[in-house]
Amino acid sequence: MPDLLLELLSEEIPARMQRRAAEDLRKLVTDALVERGFLYEGAKAFATPRRLALHVAGLPARGEAVREERRGPRVGAPDAAVQGFLKGAGLTSLDQATTITDPKKGEFYLAVIERPGRETLDVLAEILPGIVKSFPWPKSMRWGAASAQPGSLRWVRPLQSIVATFGPETENPEVVPFSVDGIAAGTTTRGHRFLAPEPFEVRRFDDYVQALERAHVILDADRRKDIILHDARDLAFARGLDLVEDDGLLEEVAGLVEWPVVLMGSFDERFLEIPAEAIRATIRANQKCFVLRKSGSDELAPAFLLVSNLVASDGGAAITAGNERVVRARLSDAKFFWETDKATKLEDRLPKLDTIVFHEKLGTQGERIARIAALAKEIAPLVGAEPALAEQAAKLAKADLVTEMVGEFPELQGLMGRKYASLQGKPESVAAAIEEHYKPVGPSDRVPTDPVSIAVALADKLDTLVGFWAIDEKPTGSKDPFALRRAALGVIRLIIENSIKLRVGDLLWNNYAQRSDDLAERQAAEILGRSGGNAAHFIDNINAIKDRIEVATARNSVDDFVRIFTSEGKLLSFFADRLKVYLRDQGARHDLIDAVFALPGQDDLLLVVRRVEALGAFLGTDDGKNLLAGYKRAANILRIEEKKDGRAYDAAPDAARAASGQPEERALAEALDAARAEASAAVAAEDFSGAMRALSRLRAPVDAFFEKVTVNADDPALRENRLLLLNALRAATREVADFSRIEG
Repeated sequence: MPDLLLELLSEEIPARMQRRAAEDLRKLVTDALVERGFLYEGAKAFATPRRLALHVAGLPARGEAVREERRGPRVGAPDAAVQGFLKGAGLTSLDQATTITDPKKGEFYLAVIERPGRETLDVLAEILPGIVKSFPWPKSMRWGAASAQPGSLRWVRPLQSIVATFGPETENPEVVPFSVDGIAAGTTTRGHRFLAPEPFEVRRFDDYVQALERAHVILDADRRKDIILHDARDLAFARGLDLVEDDGLLEEVAGLVEWPVVLMGSFDERFLEIPAEAIRATIRANQKCFVLRKSGSDELAPAFLLVSNLVASDGGAAITAGNERVVRARLSDAKFFWETDKATKLEDRLPKLDTIVFHEKLGTQGERIARIAALAKEIAPLVGAEPALAEQAAKLAKADLVTEMVGEFPELQGLMGRKYASLQGKPESVAAAIEEHYKPVGPSDRVPTDPVSIAVALADKLDTLVGFWAIDEKPTGSKDPFALRRAALGVIRLIIENSIKLRVGDLLWNNYAQRSDDLAERQAAEILGRSGGNAAHFIDNINAIKDRIEVATARNSVDDFVRIFTSEGKLLSFFADRLKVYLRDQGARHDLIDAVFALPGQDDLLLVVRRVEALGAFLGTDDGKNLLAGYKRAANILRIEEKKDGRAYDAAPDAARAASGQPEERALAEALDAARAEASAAVAAEDFSGAMRALSRLRAPVDAFFEKVTVNADDPALRENRLLLLNALRAATREVADFSRIEG
């Protein structure tokens, strides 16, 4: 079967774009082929710092002929319908159509469309130019004289050549005949920019890969990564050192070189006084180099590994020396930052945070820290932390944002704060909280377990959520610029994985209440600002502004909180949605979470999880399944009869009437009273398994009731009481969950 080889050679492709671009190329070409009826055996795309390549194997030489029957409108239909049919079928007149007879509906027009199979080469020539011209680069450019023309080619960097061949492996393939902005497809490419710059011809994919290797280009990025990793490990081992592996850096470096050569450089041991994380960040960010550890130790070695794109005649000595000079300069800067930062206490940096705006509608970092500290102090006793330590940690948690080191390397925020706090004699739990309050950053990140860290981490995330919710900056679709989904998941994991009992609603309210005066004052300041902001105007209107502040404060205190955070689709519902995601990943059913959250006051996330677990276990038993079936039968009957009667059967049944009825009726009434009381007491004691056991005792009387008792009795009073019995069943199950939300 014939294969397609496609290569697009350009000046450069940034490393961060290569994987996505290769996948886009594969998908665009194969989707276009499949859409036209051309199936294939396999396709794989590749990327290097200069080229995108695609190999599609097992294409047919020619597409299959297509015969399609398309039914049109009824004979005698309006002209507009007939013309639409002709246009869609590609016919010029009804003479080209036939008619068919439907025994029930009459005669209809029928078009028989026959399309001969097309040569695959022609189809490729048709689809490839459009794919190249509309390629979805995140950033692209025009170049040369043609760039002045509208519609000229845009590419990530200037496109230099195109290779496009199609044919069987055993024969000489043909060139796909197309061109893009004067660049004609052919069989000529180039190898390594410096080691093999001369053009050479390629025909088939296997020959192409081998020819590139002879020209010092390794096409497969995963193979380049493997070479770099193994050579780095071997070189480190030969020097008695261990490689500090870094998957992200490995991916990036593999996208920077076509012919990787690993070299080792060194730096002065005096720089090891700098924290290891700062050394690693410096060398990684600025030079894209790997750091090394002393063998069998966590201590860094004064050496690093770099990946060159050259086989140098001097064995890489000049390249290594150049990198060492830059690393030395960068580490000198880092050492200066480290020494400078140590000289200033974290407390002394706090005033500077009052001048840094966190968000234009949410005030400064200083204002935010004050709220976080107050909330952390309140949370502390609930999580077993010392309130004073939690408050101290929260006040210092953001202080390292204004240090020299974090200013240069933002990824070190928190970590450097912990280092400085430890050096300045702060309690260990305070120092740890400064680093850990950002955690967990993602679903696989570690969750803090120290109580002070938990208190500050919860306060920080809750403040973020409340603030952005209050100014209506909520996530929409796939967009979440302020990482609010991550913050909510962080709160959930902190609470559940540390088995903490907290009412999230209370914490949200307390954080929001801290903002009331601030929000009102900002509204007043906006009024003053719009009127010119002069002192005379302020004096004239000061009483009105004070009144506005008082009114806004009172309003924000209760009504706005309910409106913003507790109604459907608001912040507590957002927590429910995030909890569903978390529990679904743990194997729980989303409908059970809905069933529990549907009950009022479900903002203790740990109890929600325990209730969901108990409910899931109960519904996995025969008693649970049968009770759910009985509930749904009762709910259906109630829904139908309530609609028919125009009233709700939501009162308690008449016990005396039930007692005088059929034995099954009396047994169900007694069982419902006992089960509801027992389930309610168990829920109050947070014994959810006990509550489920209480409900399980309803199975037999419910089954017997439906088997022996006619709900819609002729006697209206008896019928009403039996419907009220079904409502009592509905009410009893609501002690543990809203069974109407449960599927099945």
